[in-house]
Amino acid sequence: QVQLVESGGGSVQAGASLRLSCAASGRTFSSRFMGWFRQAPGKEREFVAAIGWTWTDGRTYYADSVKGRFTISRDKGKNTVYLQMNSLKPEDAADYYCASEVGSGAITDPRAYDYWGQGTQVTVSS
Repeated sequence: QVQLVESGGGSVQAGASLRLSCAASGRTFSSRFMGWFRQAPGKEREFVAAIGWTWTDGRTYYADSVKGRFTISRDKGKNTVYLQMNSLKPEDAADYYCASEVGSGAITDPRAYDYWGQGTQVTVSS
């Protein structure tokens, strides 16, 4: 099992920045990718970014909507994944979830992820 705890959400104005953190514990060595997803009210959960979690694979992937504004990074020593969000827009407002993928599914598909955090809320006012 992998336990994930997100933090860093908040309420900001458009153009501001936030950094989300996801602290992982448990069998983190079994994770292949760590991802960030978001879900706005009335909408489906959508992929935001992912990063390889093995020691030899730290590749990053981004949704087109956040490319150039968001940066995903990891600190393997702290078992923590970060999502730096810059130039926030009102359409970025959502609950943000950290997730761990153990299997071999598509990293942009939430169904491929095995463990999820409880989420952290991001509000962006115009």
